Amino acid sequence: MQHIPDTQTIPTGSIRTFGQYGIPYIVGTPAEQLPDGDWLVNIELPESGEKTTYRLSKIVCDPKAN
Repeated sequence: MQHIPDTQTIPTGSIRTFGQYGIPYIVGTPAEQLPDGDWLVNIELPESGEKTTYRLSKIVCDPKAN
């Protein structure tokens, strides 16, 4: 059985950018746990409306959008 990460671990609803100068994305809900223990999290790119997944370990390192 998968362990769902604590909701405080995933900044659901926050808007972040891919790196310092990347495009913004909105953090969603957990999608699936990876074999290495990391999680894929649903994200949405507001500029294009695209929905995809992104590693939680990268989300927590990305800056909040201004």
